[in-house]
Amino acid sequence: MVEMDQMIGMGIGENKHMKDQDGKDRLVFETLRIPTQVKLAGLWGAVMFMYIYVDIISFFKPGTITDILAGKAWIYDIDQTWLLLSLMLMTLPVIMVCVSLLVPAKMNRYANIGLGGFHLMIALGFAAGEINAYYVFGTIVEAIILVMIIWTAWKWPLVARSGAAGN
Repeated sequence: MVEMDQMIGMGIGENKHMKDQDGKDRLVFETLRIPTQVKLAGLWGAVMFMYIYVDIISFFKPGTITDILAGKAWIYDIDQTWLLLSLMLMTLPVIMVCVSLLVPAKMNRYANIGLGGFHLMIALGFAAGEINAYYVFGTIVEAIILVMIIWTAWKWPLVARSGAAGN
């Protein structure tokens, strides 16, 4: 069994020691606690990258660019309404990066759980009936990240009010 023997108050970059089973003192990798807000912002950024990559890879599917040039996206006509709704849907992850970093914890938690769930349903809905492996894989990765967002927000650590900065 590994026993932690770290000195309290040691700064970043200072050596931290740990005793192994033989009782020998060894250096260990430093592990810092990442604030929940930063975790959520990073996860929303990852979701955006997956959306972008899946969309870009879709352009290589035969017929996609021809359909776009003809004004079609899947079964929809590409018009101002479609373009606006598409942009609005993809703006939510961008906004959630900012919300995760700037909004107080309680409202931040609710927003991440709610919009994470909303985007999870959207991702799964768009993938329903999909046969292309790249799209299914991308959706699975997006779903995993969105579940991580929901879980991280749901399990937001509680602290005593005196230690809750910015709330």
